Amino acid sequence: MSYPSTIKAVTIAKTGDFDVLEVTEQKFPEVSPDSVVVKVEYGGVNFIDTYFRKGLYPVQSFPTILGMEAAGTIVGLPTDPAVLNNEQYKLRGLQKGSKVAVQNFGVHATYAVVPWTKVFPVPSSVSTLTAAAALLQGLTCNTFMTEAYNVKKGDTVLIHTVAGGLGLIMAQYAKWRGATVIGTTSTPEKAELAKKHGADHVILYKNEDTVKRVLELTNGKGVEAIFDGVGKDTFESDFEMIARKGTIISLGNASGPVPPVAPLKLTPKNVKLLRPSQINYITEPEEALHYGKELFDLIANGTIKINVFKEYPFTAEGVQEAQKDLTGGKSTGKLVIKIA
Repeated sequence: MSYPSTIKAVTIAKTGDFDVLEVTEQKFPEVSPDSVVVKVEYGGVNFIDTYFRKGLYPVQSFPTILGMEAAGTIVGLPTDPAVLNNEQYKLRGLQKGSKVAVQNFGVHATYAVVPWTKVFPVPSSVSTLTAAAALLQGLTCNTFMTEAYNVKKGDTVLIHTVAGGLGLIMAQYAKWRGATVIGTTSTPEKAELAKKHGADHVILYKNEDTVKRVLELTNGKGVEAIFDGVGKDTFESDFEMIARKGTIISLGNASGPVPPVAPLKLTPKNVKLLRPSQINYITEPEEALHYGKELFDLIANGTIKINVFKEYPFTAEGVQEAQKDLTGGKSTGKLVIKIA
């Protein structure tokens, strides 16, 4: 089919504060023979968007289109015979008009051109709104809770900022695996939301001593795993709360990046420390298909419920407000931009 000559997209012309975020008209992306073209309906907002906007993660050129996840419908399929004959491609059953979610840099736009390995089929019972809200954080959850630390029945795990989009998914997934879930959050309202999504114990870190409460709840043993998206402000205390031979997974920088760590810091309890990338767990097509299918099957059967905090308009003001709400701690669950 023929595509429009231009797209509308969330862009930055330089790194900086919220005001660098714009919605501009850009040239339609080049369509390569191994790509899928998606008409985007919703884009999920994530902390990684703010890292690129601020320059914490490098941007290759300007203007650049932001956004790491979106969902919509397929309007164009690969033409490369090697792709069309690839067994992993065939297993995805991609068709024009199919609902899909995509994870790739630069997809907060009216159309996204994405390698087929970055495209995830969405069951008919799951909306594109839910898919856009679920993909990046859902894949972070099930890959990290399988490969960074394999959560199992009988474990006790600690999830920082448990009422956020990722935290709520992690609480439900860990509970499904049979673990006891301890979470931290800022308000009683957020604590109640987390408990409805699987958290057994929620600590209000502004009012309570998190280390003391975790050790009380675990009879002084500590937790088998800590999933920490806060970063600088919570990292040191993680070593007080982790059990002997436990695993600390540093997965975000909401309060700033973690300072350099000497390997000897791990010695007193034989602690494992990881700073994984979700993308490196789904590099191979079979890995992406496995984890994507597991995620959307759990959503379709009701095991994991996706909590959407708010839909924001596809305008500069809407995108700026979304990032302000995300970084300002005002939100619970997922923030989504309604693109079409």
